[in-house]
Amino acid sequence: MTKTASRPASGKKAGRTAGRIALAIAGLIAAAVLFLLIAPLTETDRSAAVTGSADWMADLPDSAKLNELAIPGTHDSATKYCQLAYVTKCQYKSIAEQLEAGFRYLDIRLGTDGEDLILMHGFTKCRSGAFFWQETLTLDAVLKDCYDFLKAHPAETILFCVKQEHGDESVKQFQGLLRRYLASAPDKWLLTDTLPTVGEARGKLVLLRRYEDEAGLGKEAGVPFLWDHQGGHDDVSLNTAAKDNGSYTLWVQDRYEYDADDKWAAFTAGISGSSTKNGAAAVQFLSTKGTFVQGHPYAFAKDLNARLADASLPADCGWIILDFGTAELAQKIWSLNAFTK
Repeated sequence: MTKTASRPASGKKAGRTAGRIALAIAGLIAAAVLFLLIAPLTETDRSAAVTGSADWMADLPDSAKLNELAIPGTHDSATKYCQLAYVTKCQYKSIAEQLEAGFRYLDIRLGTDGEDLILMHGFTKCRSGAFFWQETLTLDAVLKDCYDFLKAHPAETILFCVKQEHGDESVKQFQGLLRRYLASAPDKWLLTDTLPTVGEARGKLVLLRRYEDEAGLGKEAGVPFLWDHQGGHDDVSLNTAAKDNGSYTLWVQDRYEYDADDKWAAFTAGISGSSTKNGAAAVQFLSTKGTFVQGHPYAFAKDLNARLADASLPADCGWIILDFGTAELAQKIWSLNAFTK
């Protein structure tokens, strides 16, 4: 009877070692995935509420020009809940909560789902809740929150800045889809191609568009709100860039691929180097994802927002746009305005 050759002990040991290494790698991957899923859930706003934050524009004179005001805003406003949240979440608060906290500029990124418009960040979808089975956040839901807020606070206005974020539609087709939403509540919108006064905008959303008017809608297309891509480190002269938008000049600082120190330097340079005179508007983004292809916005916002809280801002700082904005930071910005109704 022939005996089967036994496996050498060294081979068995190597097999067990390889198995342990594979299990360890699988465990590390599982832990990393779990961390990426759980970490964004812990990024919550622990700051205090601010009395009067929902009605701060009520004390402004009707003649005040929106472009000359210090206005707090949020970047990627709909991303409280978003796919791949570790790299896409940019806000603690829902849009309804942001409005109550005093933010009046909303950064609205839209994609398409059939004939419907949905909120997106890049190729990822924003959601109505934290878990993957919860519904995609639709433009209908966002507009309902905006309309409800303005009904409760008719002296306020909302700067509704729209960007076509994702989809195969042409700009003209996108404009047609968006127009359907606006037409369903025409009394809620101020459609103009110039930046209005507070009195003209009270109780309404002002459409700002980050796309050309390929549909030829004229004033009904909204206020042109265009600027050149700025990105990262290549050309620091773009830290404060002026763009001709027809009826006015728009100054923008939007260096979103800087680390915290460079971003803060760009932010302060933008404030000192831009202008809100002669009808111009100035927008300063404090948001960044860092120098890597995919960053973690919360880590940068935690640092930069703390610097903002300690900073002295001029009254003509323009519109300041934040990641992970709080009511306290919003108040710091809107309280710079002269309340002399």
